[in-house]
Amino acid sequence: MCRSIKQLRNVVEAPATEEEIRAAALQFVRKVSGYRKPSKVNEEAFERAVEEVAKATQKLLDELGARQTLSN
Repeated sequence: MCRSIKQLRNVVEAPATEEEIRAAALQFVRKVSGYRKPSKVNEEAFERAVEEVAKATQKLLDELGARQTLSN
């Protein structure tokens, strides 16, 4: 599922940007919901899901980065 989503955690290179995280969240929500662009009725829920997934992704990346730093 979501094979085209780019890996965002890369210890060697620069951290993922806010735009990259949002793009990955958007792709994920599109895949799960089945909507490329939701109807007006579903637009608010769709956008809220994208924001929540983006926040969860950022939190995960932050925590993984902190653990990486602590283990070195």
